[in-house]
Amino acid sequence: MSLRAFFSAVVGGLVLLTVVAATLLVVLTTALERMASTLSESVEGVRQAEELEVDLLVHSRLVMLPGAPLVADPSRGRSPRQIESDLRRQMVEMFGTASTQEERQAVAEVQLQVYAYLHAQQAPLGEGNSAAQHDAAAMASLDAALRSLERLIQINVDQAQEARHSATYWSEVANLLGLLLGLLLLTTLGLGVFWLRRFALRPVTALRHAMAGFGRGGRHLRAPEQGPLEIRDMAHTFNEMADSLTHQQEQQLAFLAGVAHDLRNPLSALKLSTALTGRGEVTPERMQRTLALVRRQVARLDQMVGDLLDATRIEAGKLELQPEVRDTRELARSVVELYQSGDSGHMLELVVPDSPVLVRADPARLEQVLNNLVSNALKYSPSGSRVEVSVGGDAGHVVVSVADQGIGMSPEDLKNLFVPFQRAGNAKQRAPGVGLGLSVSRRIIEAHGGRIEVESQPGQGSVFRVHLARVSSAGPPEPPAPTEEEEPTAVH
Repeated sequence: MSLRAFFSAVVGGLVLLTVVAATLLVVLTTALERMASTLSESVEGVRQAEELEVDLLVHSRLVMLPGAPLVADPSRGRSPRQIESDLRRQMVEMFGTASTQEERQAVAEVQLQVYAYLHAQQAPLGEGNSAAQHDAAAMASLDAALRSLERLIQINVDQAQEARHSATYWSEVANLLGLLLGLLLLTTLGLGVFWLRRFALRPVTALRHAMAGFGRGGRHLRAPEQGPLEIRDMAHTFNEMADSLTHQQEQQLAFLAGVAHDLRNPLSALKLSTALTGRGEVTPERMQRTLALVRRQVARLDQMVGDLLDATRIEAGKLELQPEVRDTRELARSVVELYQSGDSGHMLELVVPDSPVLVRADPARLEQVLNNLVSNALKYSPSGSRVEVSVGGDAGHVVVSVADQGIGMSPEDLKNLFVPFQRAGNAKQRAPGVGLGLSVSRRIIEAHGGRIEVESQPGQGSVFRVHLARVSSAGPPEPPAPTEEEEPTAVH
């Protein structure tokens, strides 16, 4: 599991908990608000019913008290007609505030009974309808209205109790859900901290110890590739870097041993030559052979030192070029003539077009590259074989090729063809060197905006091709067109 996935899961879980908590809070708030509204309506319904009940009793007392009746309500100074008006208004308000179907039916029954009571009170006395009968009918209507009001009050009380019970239930649910959410949140955080300490911090600590130990000289130390994906990638990158540094150190030691060995060979030859000149009579022929041997060994030393200096300048970014427009044919011809003048034992051929092939390059550096390629072709080709140097290309590019019939290289050797201080196994035994020539040549060509590519098969020879931008003699020289570096297909 990666750190990104872990933190995404933790953040997603926290967001989910937050959404759930917010949703529950909205639901609980809505439910409690509805219950509070129900309680408020129930209380209001009880108040209206009790007020109506009081007004009915006051009205009945004013209109039905034997003897001298009261002309007004003693508590509020209302007359019977004003009380009747208040009764009608209160019944309209009660019907408007009724919230359930049962409550509305009860209010309708109250209205029916109250109007029946008022109608009985206002009925005139006539034949067969004595005052006692009139009062008994009014009292019966009043009792029915009061019972209806008591039923309405009980309905509101029941609604209030139900709302209170619901509020208590939802309060308990809210407490339980809050406790569960809190425990879930603490569990998530605890598991997150445990996972980080066990699977993230330990690998980071191990990586830090490995890096510190490697920096103190423990070249064998490697970081365990454990933990989240990002830390495993860091450990893998460090291990690759450590392997590369260790390999580079081994290469440097091997390079130093190789340089010491390669320097000792010409130095030994020079030492032997100088020692021979001091023994016995020195004839002109002997002196000529000694001087030729000294020149060859000095040339080898000069080439080795030159390659080392060029590699150092290139790595330091201080390779200086002095480009000018030159004919590639002339540069190739000068290199071929240089090697044709010696007794190489090879057939060295030059193939060039009739028209000039102009490039903008440093002639000394370009000749250095061609010298290296031709020298390698001669070194790794059997005596009597043919080495061909050709110049070609098209309207935009120049291609200088060096083809030989030498030992060639296997596909495994191609990967390290241009790596500094690397030489193929069969090349190490065929010719001396430190493995810098091709590396320096490639960097020089790349500095000109070109590239080197190779084709080779074991036992069938190799073809090195140098690609450069062509310039026209009719106008200003074109800048070198940078090209993507192609992976070589052979080793030489």
